[in-house]
Amino acid sequence: MVKMVDAPEGIEGQGFFATSVDKVIGMARANSLWPLPFATSCCGIEFMATMGSNYDLARFGSERLSFSPRQADLLMVMGTIAKKMGPVLKQVYDQMAEPKWVLSVGACASSGGIFDTYSVLQGIDRIIPVDVYVPGCPPRPEQIIEGVMKIQELARNESLRRRNSDEYKKMLESYNIQTS
Repeated sequence: MVKMVDAPEGIEGQGFFATSVDKVIGMARANSLWPLPFATSCCGIEFMATMGSNYDLARFGSERLSFSPRQADLLMVMGTIAKKMGPVLKQVYDQMAEPKWVLSVGACASSGGIFDTYSVLQGIDRIIPVDVYVPGCPPRPEQIIEGVMKIQELARNESLRRRNSDEYKKMLESYNIQTS
């Protein structure tokens, strides 16, 4: 059974439909996310299950995984991130084109998990901004799908002008991320 996406708010009549550009672009962005999986440990295995036929993340418009940051708009960080890997993760984030979203999957990416050691980054939000956190160790595929759905909601409702706002630029500057 095919489920049709609800049309954005608008004015309709016989033979026409009018809505705002923000709503149309938001709907298109939400239903065509290109995720870049940055998987380092067991959460990556759960993500593989999410992409499999039982859970099928493709039905949410995220079928095309991108392994190039320049062609991705959703960074999915899954697993333990060592402090040595932090600069690489930040570089991957910097190379992504706007608009971009970040999904932190699992306890290790979100808070360092059980690895409270000198070598493990205690949450990726120390180096890049995170939009949605998926809890668990490791989280179930249903939880990862829910996280992607939350990202879709953000993409659908985000104003086209938000990323040009002073507030957004200040947030990026707090992470030492250059804005153009």
